[in-house]
Amino acid sequence: MLYVSTRGNCPPRRFSDILLEGLAPDGGLYVPEEIPKIRLEELKALPYPELAFKVLSAFMDDVPGLDDIVARTYRADIFGSPEITPLKTLEPGFHLLGLSNGPTLAFKDLALQLLGNLFEEVLGERGQTLNILGATSGDTGSAAEYAMRGKRGIRVFMLSPHQRMSPFQRAQMYSLQDPNIHNLAVRGVFDDCQDLVKEVNADAAFKARNRIGAVNSINWARVAAQVVYYFKGYFASGAKEVAFAVPSGNFGNIYAGYVARSMGLPIRRLILAANENDVLDEFFRTGRYRVRRKVLETTSPSMDISKASNFERYIFDLVGRDGARVKELWRRLEQDGEFDLSHSAYFRTVAGTGFVSGHSTHADRIATIKSIYSKYQTIIDPHTADGVKVGLEHREPLVPLICLETALPVKFAQTIRQALGREPERPSEFADLERRPQRFKVMPKDAGALKRYIEAAR
Repeated sequence: MLYVSTRGNCPPRRFSDILLEGLAPDGGLYVPEEIPKIRLEELKALPYPELAFKVLSAFMDDVPGLDDIVARTYRADIFGSPEITPLKTLEPGFHLLGLSNGPTLAFKDLALQLLGNLFEEVLGERGQTLNILGATSGDTGSAAEYAMRGKRGIRVFMLSPHQRMSPFQRAQMYSLQDPNIHNLAVRGVFDDCQDLVKEVNADAAFKARNRIGAVNSINWARVAAQVVYYFKGYFASGAKEVAFAVPSGNFGNIYAGYVARSMGLPIRRLILAANENDVLDEFFRTGRYRVRRKVLETTSPSMDISKASNFERYIFDLVGRDGARVKELWRRLEQDGEFDLSHSAYFRTVAGTGFVSGHSTHADRIATIKSIYSKYQTIIDPHTADGVKVGLEHREPLVPLICLETALPVKFAQTIRQALGREPERPSEFADLERRPQRFKVMPKDAGALKRYIEAAR
């Protein structure tokens, strides 16, 4: 399998090379030269580790011992049960896919536990080290840090928006005392953190000198790992065709569903749910992609994003894999804050890719959490509530709806208390989490200051 850049100006690379690189040198994101097709009948009865190996080996064919890496990653003692991602049926044709049973109680664990083991294996073989630079709106940071803590030859520098995550999310990250973990709270929003990551990656000399890598979903390994649970959810439903409802901020989770559909999985609809920061919903409704001047602070904070990184991968396909066209669109985005495909032939093909969309507000989240608990005695977190609300709006008769559960409710206890008047269940290992000592550094939105910190931390 070879990978190319969405900006079209890099030679094809093997997976092991792009695994350690993050962004392509031309500023684009790596994608497979061609999406592989999979024979569904060969996968149907496989347990999760074997299913994961079958799917991932199509993308990672140059990783020796991949079967062992996958088996070490997807274990019942790490993810709570042999199912790894259990499907809960709320009523016939309406399901929740449980993705939040890993170490940090969020769906990001499914990809980042794998990524940590891949990094350690490839770096060990090459005798190399890696400085991971990432940005988080809430869950990626803790999942990455729990996956990378104590790993040989790896240091993590994680940027998060200062005071814009839930207390539980902050404590999960900032309470880690491992010397290879560095938490940097940026005075700004998630988009500012993501911009800093891209700016540092654009400095080729600094990136090479400091061996900068990525754990955000700009790293293709993250996307590939997330593709697996779409197959698992589909097979567990027993249906011939399904729809998936996905809360979306940075577009990585639902983009993995798009990849699964491109591989041959019978997905009728990919239902994108945005919160009040409805940039992606606006595009799928109108063809206009417009970055907001101000990112709203909401009660589904992991989706408080205005610049969705993985959207570039989708647009690359939408414009016929024309890297020059993608480069021009993103130049326009940086210059004008938007681009508009509403009158182009490209936008007329969106329906054929399976996407529909909608958005949800705080009032919708509260109402949905109340409704799901009342009807099914199940508590869902506010991001999952966004997905459920929009998913039900687009539900079709006779097409099972699978809503992706993206985090456990305890991570957003304040919203659960407002909706239900009760505390969400808290796993015993996190009983005193917010009271633990926290270690982090507040930093301005300044790429120079970030570079100096990374170099001084050697």
